[in-house]
Amino acid sequence: MSSSRRSLSLGYVDNGNLVCGYHGLVMGCDGKTVEMPGQRVRGFPCNKTYAVEERYGFIWVWPGEQDKADPALIHHLEWAVSDEWAYGGGLFHINCDYRLMIDNLMDLTHETYVHASSIGQKEIDEAAPVTTVQGNEVVTERHMENIMAPPFWRMALRGNNLADDVPVDRWQICRFSPPSHVLIEVGVAHAGKGGYHAEPQHKAASIVVDFITPETETSIWYFWGMARNFNPGDEALTASIREGQGKIFSEDLDMLEQQQKNLQAHPERNLLKLNIDAGGVQSRRVLERLIALERAPAVELIAAAK
Repeated sequence: MSSSRRSLSLGYVDNGNLVCGYHGLVMGCDGKTVEMPGQRVRGFPCNKTYAVEERYGFIWVWPGEQDKADPALIHHLEWAVSDEWAYGGGLFHINCDYRLMIDNLMDLTHETYVHASSIGQKEIDEAAPVTTVQGNEVVTERHMENIMAPPFWRMALRGNNLADDVPVDRWQICRFSPPSHVLIEVGVAHAGKGGYHAEPQHKAASIVVDFITPETETSIWYFWGMARNFNPGDEALTASIREGQGKIFSEDLDMLEQQQKNLQAHPERNLLKLNIDAGGVQSRRVLERLIALERAPAVELIAAAK
């Protein structure tokens, strides 16, 4: 009698089928067992399957009922399909609640302190963010004028053949979309050229890509990257930006895991909400509302005789 609890993720893919690395069971894409060495598999139970969509270089998973999956809910990502954009990124496993990462990304004030050597600067603290809610989307933006660019953005200016030692206007526009995506428009432009609306030849602008996949209540898979529309063919620049971003997000990783440990050590304490936390607070409200809708009991229609 054999008992196997080995994770199928430790197996391998062969001709589009998933092969268990323990007993050699071969699973088809429909969740049914295709074959097994030395045994018939007709009566084997079907594995649970999920609706998926391959798009933009990612696999999007619908974890609910398959007949409710709607590929149209996936946002259009121009940077992923246009030759005028370049993208580089990576993947981290982080031991924290996915909502802590959303909080982190919707309040970039922490850059001054957590990322002081790369993208942080005191002017971030001095420019109050503005948060708005547009349906299920939450937007927090901050604009800084006539400042000097921090090290990461000086490197980006040079990457677009722009002077890095002159005053710039800087912007951060964070957009949260449920269930757990944050896209952040960031950039700097030579001061007096229009800031966010400056012509391409006067600025270095990018989109920080943050896709968060919850794994458990206290762990996530974090897909991070940066898309840019200046010098897209410069592979060395893409590599430099990816390296710089990786170091920045590693600093976030340590902080978020410490936050999670504190929350677990003191479950009776509530999260402290500051003025700068409006983006995260509003994002959580959107999530709470959507989760409540999913959990609402289905309405049963009962025919009554007249």
